[in-house]
Amino acid sequence: MTVILGLTGSIATGKSTVSKIFKEQGFPVVDADLGAREVVKPGTEGLCEIKKQFGDNVILADGTLNREALGKIVFKDEKQREKLNAILSKRIYKWLMDQKKECLKRDPAILVLDIPLLFEAGYEKEVNQVMVVATSKEIQIDRLMKRDMIGKEEAIQKINSQLPISEKVVLGDSVIDNSGSTEHTKQQVLKWIDKITAK
Repeated sequence: MTVILGLTGSIATGKSTVSKIFKEQGFPVVDADLGAREVVKPGTEGLCEIKKQFGDNVILADGTLNREALGKIVFKDEKQREKLNAILSKRIYKWLMDQKKECLKRDPAILVLDIPLLFEAGYEKEVNQVMVVATSKEIQIDRLMKRDMIGKEEAIQKINSQLPISEKVVLGDSVIDNSGSTEHTKQQVLKWIDKITAK
């Protein structure tokens, strides 16, 4: 019986690091971010809807989505963010469920659904357990500034556009503390895997 794990965190808490550890251990990972890219590829309904809603300037000359331009619109304005979510959420949901179905055919011990907005989008009902990757807000801001090469104000704005990590930690079944080294994070994940696969 496959354990379906919902993996989540907040921006720059290190969810990708944990996702990578699961992949290295041979477990399938379905990545919602990949789904979000798939559903807005040129020629898709998703991209047409976005163009209709946000205008031509969010489309690059080669017909692909201009993520930077769209990001600037939605991070500053909650109403615009809601409009984008309305376009994307049902398409990403379908993509994720199709991938989940395919992976379950192989009957893995653990199947990871890597979903940044797991609680915000109500995906907890699609999984058996939720793992939250957490770190302090200071570390989060610092990592995001370095990663995206942005100022502190913009980093805080991006972080505040999501449910606070302190709330996610309370809602999760298990928490991985990613404030230290990658090795420290890996040991916590391996311990969790051992506990689950020993059942």
